[in-house]
Amino acid sequence: MQHEEETSMYGRPVRPEVPAEKAARDVTTAVYALQAASFLLGITFIVAVIVNYVKRDAVRGTWLESHFDWQINTFWFCVLWTIVGMLTIFVGIGLLILPVTYIWVIYRIVKGWLRLAERKPMYASY
Repeated sequence: MQHEEETSMYGRPVRPEVPAEKAARDVTTAVYALQAASFLLGITFIVAVIVNYVKRDAVRGTWLESHFDWQINTFWFCVLWTIVGMLTIFVGIGLLILPVTYIWVIYRIVKGWLRLAERKPMYASY
């Protein structure tokens, strides 16, 4: 019986995951899901970043560490720009900053999740 090699959506061979990597990838997926859910339930964004910090050592030195950095940076830059937007809403500029910030967060969640699905690390996020 011949064993077929798993390939990515681009036809490249994909190496099998070890259980620890699968578990870490599942946590990374859960964090992206929590970030996405934050558009309905804001508290899940905070839960997501807490999970990132708690599980950070488990991914240190792996390709998933770049996803954790990406997710953490997404959170903190979102906090920063949301505060700036709220402080400037009364002079009008906040009405531009806030939607741009949320569109940027959606982009980061989608981009990160897609690269995770392809088992690719994230590039530098800043």
